[in-house]
Amino acid sequence: MLPEKYTLGFFPTPLERLGNLSKMYPDYNLFIKRDDNTGLASGGNKTRKLQYFIHDVLEKGSDTVITAGAQQSNHCRQTAAACAKAGIECHLLLGGNQPKNYDGNLLLSHLLGANIHFTGDNRKGEDLELLKHKLNKKGKKVYDIPYGGSNLLGAFGFVEAMKELKEQLTDMNLKMDYIFFASSSGGTQAGLKLGIDLYELDISLMPISIDKLGYGDKTLDEAVLELLLEGQRLFRLKKEYSIKDATLIRGYDSKGYGIVTTYELKAIKTLAQSEGILLDPVYSGRAFYGMLDHLNNSKLNKNTNVLFWHTGGLPANFYYSKELT
Repeated sequence: MLPEKYTLGFFPTPLERLGNLSKMYPDYNLFIKRDDNTGLASGGNKTRKLQYFIHDVLEKGSDTVITAGAQQSNHCRQTAAACAKAGIECHLLLGGNQPKNYDGNLLLSHLLGANIHFTGDNRKGEDLELLKHKLNKKGKKVYDIPYGGSNLLGAFGFVEAMKELKEQLTDMNLKMDYIFFASSSGGTQAGLKLGIDLYELDISLMPISIDKLGYGDKTLDEAVLELLLEGQRLFRLKKEYSIKDATLIRGYDSKGYGIVTTYELKAIKTLAQSEGILLDPVYSGRAFYGMLDHLNNSKLNKNTNVLFWHTGGLPANFYYSKELT
């Protein structure tokens, strides 16, 4: 049912109980899905999406990939790594101006051999068609991966991930009630929702909004709904999707994308000092704080199993070191 993929990571990723943290919140059983352990250039959730993209790139005979993001983009770092592994030329369109020193994800993207183009205020691929035209004129066969890898092909990575989770839960004789995760470009969220309905799981998704900005004149909710409707047709699901199925949990993104607050710092320290697991300050740190806020304020049904889906992002901690100390 799902298309072929190019192997890039280590799966299944671990599903672990957060024993110490569960003692701090005795009304809940807390778990974590370790997509920070996928293995590709320090790991992260984008590996799941890139396995489908890279297979498609090679299948179509393309030799060059373009994608876009912020300078500390986990997606761009992992795209650079995937291209290096597959022998594909990689171009990254990164927002902002070229810094004097590279660190965090930007440094790793550079070390992985990506051709980096700094694009000022544009960090969501607004300049992609212009670069694609230039590269095509040079004889390159260009394949563009959307911002965050968030189209239906990328979402397949998380449809498959939900099948993986179902198998783990069956083996562990567990039922999960909630899944918290960071949602910024929508592909992970859409894939998880499609996977829940395709594999008939009874789990509530808790997508924490990371970025207030949408895509042009569309909100992120609307972009997610488009992917759900596309997937519904492909998989012939009986489920009828509406905007309610695509709505993100907002409020934790009020300071804007990539702005680290005391909340993200609290979340990072809480998990690090209770379980020895490191989050990142932009995505997983913000989403984990959203989960902690729900636990602290009893916004979830008690005596339930709550899963945090760790999307990776460790390298960004080094870029944000001043905010984290």
